[in-house]
Amino acid sequence: MADDESRSGHGYGSREILDWVARVHAPHDEGLQRAFGAPAKTGLPAIQVGPSEARALELLLRLVGARTVVEIGTLAGYSALRMARALPDGGHIWTIEADPRHAEVALENVRTAGLTERITVLEGPALSVLPTIEPVGPFDAVFVDADKRNYDAYGRWAAWNLRKGGLLLADNAYLFGRLLHDDPEAEAMRRFHEEARDVFETVCLPTPDGLVLGIRK
Repeated sequence: MADDESRSGHGYGSREILDWVARVHAPHDEGLQRAFGAPAKTGLPAIQVGPSEARALELLLRLVGARTVVEIGTLAGYSALRMARALPDGGHIWTIEADPRHAEVALENVRTAGLTERITVLEGPALSVLPTIEPVGPFDAVFVDADKRNYDAYGRWAAWNLRKGGLLLADNAYLFGRLLHDDPEAEAMRRFHEEARDVFETVCLPTPDGLVLGIRK
């Protein structure tokens, strides 16, 4: 039986251990490292998923045979680059970024990695951009890692635009420890959890800030 520490989700993963296993299981090539390090070099917030989480996204996309992927929240393009490695020839990712500066940095990282044919960076508020790509759906996977106040709306869009058996992935599902607080962001995130449960087969994986994994019923 697991002890209280491992049941809490923290386990025994010190920073040194986490960094070591990331180097073993989720190493970076030059393109990935450039994108991962871009926030520190360009003044963007360092809020991208970690190497192990990004590698998990890649492997999950491979498991469902994803060819068409929508990412809501691009930042510097790190997770988009990682997920693009999972796609077969002809596969494509549409990644949406509201901040023009972030989109600019991401596009440069995509170009440097030689993945412009596989990744399209779309600039603008996600709720305005998403309807423009609906004609090329239904999609195989949606990854949400954007503004938390709209997670419930993003979850609904995913439910409407994913194929049966399609994959929903959403980071920051614990809302930085504020999931059960009484504020609009927490309420939206709780709605996201509850509504996703009704449309997807779901689990919330105990990554550092929670990762919802859902399969469209």
